[in-house]
Amino acid sequence: MNKIVKLKDENDIRRIRDCGIIISSLFDSIKKMDLIGLSTWELDSFIDDYILKKKARAAFKTVRGYSYASCISINEVASHGVPSKKVFIKNGDIVKIDTGTVLNGYFADSCITICVGDVSPIGEKLAEIAYKALFVGINEIYPGKTIGDIGYAIENFVKKEGFSVVRNFTGHGVGFALHEPPVVPNYGNRGTGEEIRDGMVMAVEPIVTNGSGELKILEDGWTSVTCDGAMAAQFEHTIAVTKKGPVILTA
Repeated sequence: MNKIVKLKDENDIRRIRDCGIIISSLFDSIKKMDLIGLSTWELDSFIDDYILKKKARAAFKTVRGYSYASCISINEVASHGVPSKKVFIKNGDIVKIDTGTVLNGYFADSCITICVGDVSPIGEKLAEIAYKALFVGINEIYPGKTIGDIGYAIENFVKKEGFSVVRNFTGHGVGFALHEPPVVPNYGNRGTGEEIRDGMVMAVEPIVTNGSGELKILEDGWTSVTCDGAMAAQFEHTIAVTKKGPVILTA
């Protein structure tokens, strides 16, 4: 990844928001669906068709070697779950749906966790903490602060709640491409890392587990699962940095 952070002007941010609105409306539609019994391949096909009907393209298909519109990760699968005709969503599952859109050369990226049916109390709590952790991080995104401030705030909050953040994967810049600088870890130290500047656009995406947070990659080269079998939850938004503070472009 090129290390130069490319700042966005108001027009760029407006166009990235156009991409983000598609994802937001897509997630609203999915939340209304009965997911029990659907294969992850069927859900991915719905996502791909929805994005195409909005005159956009699935941004994940621009990633070399990946041919799906989304990553769908269930329970102990922490991230990058590859859609499959053999994997079915069941009652009680924690389902992470991560997708991106590209429209007129601009990109947005977002993820939600859906608790399907009768999820265990710890699963419900895990999803709640992951959601709150995202906004704890977003609240640090002001010009003059640093990337380390975001990660410190997220990890500190998650630890206080008795959970762990995954360190293997990070947030990232987004807008002119799906993945751009800077890297945005979900851990760090205050006052360290790149300075946050007006015009930056970044995806913040904490992955939280009720275990150690350590992952292993399966043989497909994509799917990451928790080493201890713990569940994982993830939320992500694409955020623009403005002089007045963070603006969520995928909500």
